[in-house]
Amino acid sequence: MSTQPTDNADETSGTDHQAVDGQSGRLLDVPNLCLVVLIGPSGSGKSTFAARHFGRFEVVSSDFCRGLVRDDENDQAATQDAFDVLHYIVGKRLAAGRLTVVDATNVQGDARRQLVELARAHDVLPVAIVLDPPESVCVARNRARTDRDFGAHVVRRQRDQLRRSLKGLNREGFRKVHVLRSVEEIDSARIVREKLFNDLRDQHGPFDVIGDVHGCRAELESLLDRLGYVLTRDEEGRAVDAAHPQGRQVVFLGDLVDRGPDSPGVLRLAMGMTAAGHALAVPGNHENKLVRALIGRNVRVSHGLAETLEQLAAEPEDFRKDVETWCDGLISHLVLDDGRLVVAHAGLKEEYHGRASARVRGFALYGDTTGETDEFGLPVRYPWANDYRGRAMVLYGHTPTPEPEWVNNTMCLDSGCVFGGHLTALRYPEKEIVRVPAEQVWYEPAKPFPVAAETGEATAGGRDRAGDELDITDVLGKQIVETSHHGRISVRAENAAGALEVMSRFALHPRWLPYLPPTMAPVATSKRADLLEHPEDAFAAYASAGVGQVICEEKHMGSRAVLLICRDEAVAARRFGAPAGESGAVYTRTGRSFFAPDLTETLLARIRAAATSAGLWQELDADWVLLDAELLPWSVKAVALLREQYAAVGAASRAMLPAAMDALAGATARGLDVADLTLRTHARTTNADAFAAAYRRYCWDVSGLDGVMVAPFQVLASEGATWHQRDHDWHLGVADRLVEADPALVRPTRRLVVDTGSAESVAAGVDWWEELTAAGGEGMVVKPYANLTRVGKGLAQPGLKVRGREYLRIIYGPDYTEPANLTRLRDRELGHKRSLALREYALGLESLERLARGEPLWRVHEPVFALLALESEPVDPRL
Repeated sequence: MSTQPTDNADETSGTDHQAVDGQSGRLLDVPNLCLVVLIGPSGSGKSTFAARHFGRFEVVSSDFCRGLVRDDENDQAATQDAFDVLHYIVGKRLAAGRLTVVDATNVQGDARRQLVELARAHDVLPVAIVLDPPESVCVARNRARTDRDFGAHVVRRQRDQLRRSLKGLNREGFRKVHVLRSVEEIDSARIVREKLFNDLRDQHGPFDVIGDVHGCRAELESLLDRLGYVLTRDEEGRAVDAAHPQGRQVVFLGDLVDRGPDSPGVLRLAMGMTAAGHALAVPGNHENKLVRALIGRNVRVSHGLAETLEQLAAEPEDFRKDVETWCDGLISHLVLDDGRLVVAHAGLKEEYHGRASARVRGFALYGDTTGETDEFGLPVRYPWANDYRGRAMVLYGHTPTPEPEWVNNTMCLDSGCVFGGHLTALRYPEKEIVRVPAEQVWYEPAKPFPVAAETGEATAGGRDRAGDELDITDVLGKQIVETSHHGRISVRAENAAGALEVMSRFALHPRWLPYLPPTMAPVATSKRADLLEHPEDAFAAYASAGVGQVICEEKHMGSRAVLLICRDEAVAARRFGAPAGESGAVYTRTGRSFFAPDLTETLLARIRAAATSAGLWQELDADWVLLDAELLPWSVKAVALLREQYAAVGAASRAMLPAAMDALAGATARGLDVADLTLRTHARTTNADAFAAAYRRYCWDVSGLDGVMVAPFQVLASEGATWHQRDHDWHLGVADRLVEADPALVRPTRRLVVDTGSAESVAAGVDWWEELTAAGGEGMVVKPYANLTRVGKGLAQPGLKVRGREYLRIIYGPDYTEPANLTRLRDRELGHKRSLALREYALGLESLERLARGEPLWRVHEPVFALLALESEPVDPRL
């Protein structure tokens, strides 16, 4: 038996099958996101069934929770505490959007009621799977278990409770009920996971999202024509379809009917387009009311419904029935384009995206009202968009506004066409507004509607918080940033405070900081007696993660730098809102400019000229580009560090140690046994000389830009594109062309590709590293050759730095190579550093993707600020 929902909530369309693809057995349809409640007496096989059909972490067992609280899965005295734990875990999983299965008897109505309430609280569908084999089977199974002493009377009581509940499971709130009555039926059953109707993440558009039409058929046809759609008409000249030659799709935001002159004409066109696959639609509150009127419910005929019913009365009965069926089947909201776009008539809060419940549907249809009415008798709506911070763009209608306006990555597209305003569409992903004026005022609004001037032009879409309107409340306190590649990343309040200090006092204007480079994890500590880091460990780490090919890039003796280069000042002003005289930025890992404005512009001019000579603008089809690079020498940024820390140590050592050696020589001449001390002091003198030689390699004289070099190694982003899907060889090839164009300024990055599964290739990589470091080089960075790489369920480390012995002398001190010190330093806590590197990498990717999509500045700035805040986490700075 399988029961199906009878209302129009956003659910799956599954049916109860007997066989598919030649395989026997019942197919039990289960939504991808739901709460599955297993119901059955002890011994019915629920745990076995759960383990067979669901993931290890998807199942929450009451027995396991008893064990958690009392160390005994069969301790019935722990039942209350165990279910408190179970409900807490289930709630956390549902909040995170994870399918969850409750493995308990659940034969009592009160136990099921609490679970149904939990599902409702998290706006997911509760599904019941009932296992009801013969009593004799359950009794025999319990008798065979040595850890249980249940008598047959317990099973009998539980089965009686179950039988009394079966017919009422739907009334209890379960949207699907599957009942399996025999051992064979239970063993052969198969679970079919189905998408919710609102889950259209696999549809990527491009879309043309159209606001409330309200029966304005002529304006709709004009708008479709302006958008490039070709109308199809029937024998009577009525528009019945519209298709775009480039395959674009319309998305109707609801309220197609009421108030206007031709609701049937609008419905005929919208229904034809959706049937042909040329459009999608969500319902508005007016469609919802129309359906109730058509099926004979007692509704108040107001707000234009009377006009629609009168117009439909002139249509054939078959058409009216089709309208009823089509409107009733519309889904409250749609999640599109991998979750980047959500459409709903009245908008939707982030926590409701992709969920299914009466509460979600009510919000999507009517918005969030305060319960009050204004002086015009209209409901006062809560401005939910003001608090929206979600990753998805939300497009909606419902509340007419004269000018469409971006509010926190949301936009209302109801421009009051029926009130004499405009009919508005937003092209997605282009974010271009297209609108046509109303032919006349078709319906006098209860509340005066200010009509905006008609420009006749497509626009980028009204005022946007995107500009320079950053809000300090976005970065105060604990923050959670949703990333596409690493899920949600949390930022502690105290770390955010530190980042705010840096950003407000020292960093460039946020317009010039669309990205900050992540920290990089070091390779695992080497087991070699005289080294802390060795490339073999990097190759082995990637090989064990399944990364077969890596690229080794020389590590330059400089500072990490990001270069944002616009083709000219006009581009900088248009795209980044730059003032006159600014055409880009060259900045550090913490967002500070390397140079004063004049010198920055001089450097940008040379890089710009090199990009032009290399044909980079044409290849990227862009007029700005963001580059990841090293800026040399290190002393350009770190002169104070070199002078006050490293040079001071070197100077003190050179002053003190020779004098100590002289004193020891005198002591030896007087017959004192100071041989061990002399050896140690001689070693310290040698180490001090090596220390000074190591840091001096990072310093040379510069005057203006004379002596300054830039070593780019990755193209991060350009207009409409990110480039982390291109392999590192492509990126370094772009850098090579810049080197050719200006070899005095741009420095090449040497590299070597290594096959991690080939001993010969690995040996060549080791030899190359030894050559680099023996010649005084810092070392190398080992990266997955393909660039952005996923391993298992997560991201691969984007790079592992393998630093040379002498460079590490700068980091750990002159005497770090002494055996006792090396032994102590091998105990390096790398786990936190690796986690930090991955989180910062994901935040960097997120900011680049938001930048390329043209999202508002506050959205781009959010992961940038979070990355800067993570830099305050307590991690050994030497790693």
